[in-house]
Amino acid sequence: MQRHLTPTDLFHAEPLHDWAGQLADGAFSVDLAGHLTGSIDAVLRVPDSDGVPQFFVVDYKTNRLSEWGQVPGPDDYSPDNMADAMTHHHYPLQALLYSVALHRYLRWRLADYDPATHLGGAAYLFVRGMTGATVPTTDGAPHGVFTWHIPPALVTQLSDLLDGRRVTGLGA
Repeated sequence: MQRHLTPTDLFHAEPLHDWAGQLADGAFSVDLAGHLTGSIDAVLRVPDSDGVPQFFVVDYKTNRLSEWGQVPGPDDYSPDNMADAMTHHHYPLQALLYSVALHRYLRWRLADYDPATHLGGAAYLFVRGMTGATVPTTDGAPHGVFTWHIPPALVTQLSDLLDGRRVTGLGA
C-alpha cells in the first residue's frame, strides 16, 4: 500500500499513507474474519465525461459519530470525522478487498476491461450524516459521503498477491 499512496492521498491529518505505515509496522489489531466475510452493499456504474463506464464500490455505514447522548447532526459527519472513523474501523482495508472482488468480476465480465479506466473507487455513505439536499459541504464534499479513488495498480497488485502470484517491485 505504501508504494501506491502518497501522504496527500487521503485522510486529512492522518493520511491513508500513515495508516498503511502503521499496518506495515505491525500495528494491526482487527479481526480479519469480519473483513473476509462481508458483502458489497452496491456497485454503481457511472459514465465518465466520454460515456465510458466507471464502477464504484459502495458501502453504507450507520456509525454514530456524535458524542454519546447527543443527537447526531451533519457536522458530526464532516470529512475529518469520517476519515477518523474510516481508519479506526479499518474500512480502507474493506474498501480494498471489495475493490479486488470488483476487479476480478469486471475482468471476467467486461470484454475491454482496463482497471485504470473502469475502476472508479469506493464511496462510504454514512447514512446518519446524509440529511438531504441542504447537507453542509466542506471543500465541495457533502458531509456523510466519503469517497476514495483507490489507485488501480494497488487493486491489481493486491489481487495478484491474494492469488498467490509473485508481485514484482515490492522489495524483500
